[in-house]
Amino acid sequence: MSFPNPAVLSEDEWLPRQAAYQDRVRPFTEGFLRRRSAGQKHPVEDFLFTYYSLKPGQLMRWHPGAGVVLTGPAAAERTDWKFYRTLTPGERTAAGLNPEIPAVTVDVGAFAAARGTAAGFTRMLLSRTAARKPSLGCFGMHEWAMAYKSEVNGIRHEYLGLRLGAQGTNELVENSRIRCTHFDAFRFYAPEAVGLNELTPTRENQRDLEQPGCLHANMDLYKWAYKLTPLLPGDLVMDCFELAWRIREMDMRASPYDLQDWGYEPIQVETPAGRAAYASFQRGFTEESQQLRARILDLLDPLQEQLCRPNPQAGSAEPEKTPMTWS
Repeated sequence: MSFPNPAVLSEDEWLPRQAAYQDRVRPFTEGFLRRRSAGQKHPVEDFLFTYYSLKPGQLMRWHPGAGVVLTGPAAAERTDWKFYRTLTPGERTAAGLNPEIPAVTVDVGAFAAARGTAAGFTRMLLSRTAARKPSLGCFGMHEWAMAYKSEVNGIRHEYLGLRLGAQGTNELVENSRIRCTHFDAFRFYAPEAVGLNELTPTRENQRDLEQPGCLHANMDLYKWAYKLTPLLPGDLVMDCFELAWRIREMDMRASPYDLQDWGYEPIQVETPAGRAAYASFQRGFTEESQQLRARILDLLDPLQEQLCRPNPQAGSAEPEKTPMTWS
């Protein structure tokens, strides 16, 4: 499965891009790896590496995306990478390449065989999410619902205190409208808070409820992007990662936890000013997430015919891995 006009990059062109990408990733991974070695935790900066399944070493791997040919000796090592292949003689001739020079590209056919169904689901979910009107009135109550009745259930971050204490947290939950649309937040609610949510998100109705104002749906763009690796270029995956990183910080600032000792000023969602600030952040993240959804869909659309016609000889589907912890 080849592209009619692939972009062909020499080592002089793609190696600097790879180095620049790795320089971009490294500041995020180094702190986590250092803390992990020391047995330390960070309630904000560790989340993208502990909740999501992509490992720091995997994130460090740069991919050019589908429809790009990498050439030169350094490209040869990618023949052992998953979902890469060498060019056929016909493709080499069409691209005007010396038959002696290593040349590799993303193997869309193998990806289709292994993950075509998942790619189709991702495209459907992102399309439907992008088409919905954003809902901006949640004010982060999902995090508070997870800490509801902590005197009975405890709290996930046992090393953090509750900014309003247990009673104040309970009162805010009980006096707030809670309308979370995101299943992977809702499923971590305290048992006593489940009935307080106006909706009942499930894995089955995710495609009908996911909306672009949801902070966690927007963080999940990172998950959908890396699950499409190496079809998507690494810079797009990192754009999703960095958006998720900033959302995580804002989400935890608005959470019931006291993070001032960690250098984070709270967004006091129990006050009108705090709610206004939350909604302002949420609007900005909504706009960014919609741009990223559009970019992902623009790259997926030309691949649909190939992704929807998987070659059963190329591999088998991999099961979805469900994260086990939240917040």
